[in-house]
Amino acid sequence: MSQRHAATEGGFSSYAEAVLDVLSAAPRRTVITTAEGLVISAAEFRDQVHRLAGELAERGTGRGTTVTLLTGNTAEAVVARYAANVAGARVVGLYEGMSPPTMAAIMASVDCSLLLVDDQRHATAEELLQLPDVPPMLSLGPSGFAEDVLAAAARRPVRPMGGLVGPDDDWCIRHTGGTTGIPKGIQMTHGSYRRSLDQWLTGAGDPPRYLACTSLAHLAGIFTDVTLYQGGSVVLRHGFEPGDVLDTIERERITLTWLLPPLLYQLLDHPGLPGADLSSLRRVTYGGTAASPARLRQAAAALGPVLYGLYGQAEAQHITEAGPGDQEVTGPGGQLTVGRALPGVEIAVRDADGTTLPAGEWGEVQVRSPYVMHGYWKRPDLTAEVLRDGWVHTGDVGYLDEDGYLYIVDRIKEMIVVVGGHVYPAELEELLLSHPGVAQCAVFGSRDQESLEHVHAAVVPAAGQQPSLEEIRDFVTTRKGRLYAPDALHLVPTIPLTAAGKPDKRLLQSRLSG
Repeated sequence: MSQRHAATEGGFSSYAEAVLDVLSAAPRRTVITTAEGLVISAAEFRDQVHRLAGELAERGTGRGTTVTLLTGNTAEAVVARYAANVAGARVVGLYEGMSPPTMAAIMASVDCSLLLVDDQRHATAEELLQLPDVPPMLSLGPSGFAEDVLAAAARRPVRPMGGLVGPDDDWCIRHTGGTTGIPKGIQMTHGSYRRSLDQWLTGAGDPPRYLACTSLAHLAGIFTDVTLYQGGSVVLRHGFEPGDVLDTIERERITLTWLLPPLLYQLLDHPGLPGADLSSLRRVTYGGTAASPARLRQAAAALGPVLYGLYGQAEAQHITEAGPGDQEVTGPGGQLTVGRALPGVEIAVRDADGTTLPAGEWGEVQVRSPYVMHGYWKRPDLTAEVLRDGWVHTGDVGYLDEDGYLYIVDRIKEMIVVVGGHVYPAELEELLLSHPGVAQCAVFGSRDQESLEHVHAAVVPAAGQQPSLEEIRDFVTTRKGRLYAPDALHLVPTIPLTAAGKPDKRLLQSRLSG
């Protein structure tokens, strides 16, 4: 008997089964409110999952198969993910912003046997149908191009399924960034994900009521799982619009939400913020990209002691947390801490030779925990490079202080090599955001004809301001030194974001540094 079959028969319960058990304990309570206002009870959600899992299993979905989701922020998307996992399959999410040819290449690379589409992604699905070798497609609801698998599942009796996977089986393959080409596929196992759900969100409300206003294919999906596991409920919106978010928090008495820093800034700048009733909020979690200390202090003043910063990577899941008050904890260079290691997580900062560095010295952040990835899908070379002796080499430059607080300086690969040294974009962005004329910014490098790198700053000016390159250079030189002074300043109306909600520096580079 294989180790995996032995684990399965040993009574392992996946994250989806654990959540469904929680839902069965209080079947009448509301667990999902859709963007259209439809209210779904725990029993309804649980039964939909079991019916769809049975239907998928009958159609060949099972252990070792891959089901891909082309879905938005819908209840059907959550049901489909749970059902595919309960049936034994791994899941792959196709992110908004990927081109159809990239989606098709990803599906081919992960041996996808079935594509499920909800009503938010019909247009993209029809584009995919024009491409060769796209896997069989089923729709999660009525459509003009594929069979409605939910209608077929609704005719089935409710027969609970489970026990089909072991802790070493993949529950998903997450793809890192990239709107062109095939991004890396990160294998996450059922065992590591199931353990991570036991890291309960502190201060999220009792029970938590979570607002999912960013993509369920990203971190919002994980917050959804944790919320349901903690006996809470989820309110879905189709996307982030600051006015709508403020209205929804007030109307639905939201206790918890997740925002990337650029979205948090949009909320702070919205004219409706002062008049909004946000008294129900208990926890606003931010992360995913570097945050401005000045803006977080502004957020703390506006929202109260509800800010929790998370630092993590898909390869290692959550690594550190910074709670309320930690927005005041900064390092000697002014960097904002990303907090201290979560329970069960070990952090070391090491140099290129693998030597562990003392407090205060910069090096690569390396992480060991029960939650790290299994590896990169079909890329043993990359896996061996990033995952060594159980430690994930994050590629982030940072340091620990004597109290165990971690500070992230930048990504090793985003470092700009200029004459005289290295410029870390996140460090310069943090400084620029303290300039009164700068509302938002993104820093990137660009090579000239002689392959020398130059520092570019894209800046959204503050209201009524028009900072000049000379003014910005003087400001940076005084505080950071001439090495960090940008060679070019681009005043832009907005900073474009990737599908994951992070500044799209590739797009800025292509538009502004040609």
